[in-house]
Amino acid sequence: MAPKVLLLGIGNLLWADEGFGVRCVELLNQRYSFPENVQLMDGGTQGIYLVQHVQEADCLVVFDAIDYGLEPGILKLVHDEEVPKFMGAKKMSLHQTGFQEVLAMAELTGSYPSELLLIGVQPEELDDFGGSLRPRVRDQLEPALDNALQYLAARGIKVQRKEKVEATLGPEQLQLERYEAQRPQADEAYRYGDPRFIPAATGKELG
Repeated sequence: MAPKVLLLGIGNLLWADEGFGVRCVELLNQRYSFPENVQLMDGGTQGIYLVQHVQEADCLVVFDAIDYGLEPGILKLVHDEEVPKFMGAKKMSLHQTGFQEVLAMAELTGSYPSELLLIGVQPEELDDFGGSLRPRVRDQLEPALDNALQYLAARGIKVQRKEKVEATLGPEQLQLERYEAQRPQADEAYRYGDPRFIPAATGKELG
């Protein structure tokens, strides 16, 4: 039987470079048709709810913004047993579940992917609510897709380019081009939280 492959993008589109992983699977879905054994998923910030999908995968490819301690915009690929150590710091949901924990839960049940690939980019900006990908991070979308397609091809998985661009993974309002076109400028919509509670914004200490 053909291995079950999960192409998973995680992160939050509303926090600037946090949206990198979701944008990757969004573009893959728009441009390519995949065989039945390959699933694309916008994992967003679902946290623990991703466990069942990880359990079902023989091969897992994760796209995400990862703090590697590198220069912003650097793309880095991590394989197999090295993947969990890079995915433990960031929490994905209100339940504070990191993807490292998701992998650990899957492993404890005995249903764990035989192959893992993390395609991660070093973010430049995360604390910009309503912001979008910074140019250096956005420039890594195409290389990330190329790496994923090469990874699949090396495993005999063929994809076909779609004749018509499609966008069906997430809400239409959040698709990249529309999101960019309709997003207000930073001076029109403050993006860093409520300035009454942020000393950096008000120039005053709390109290």
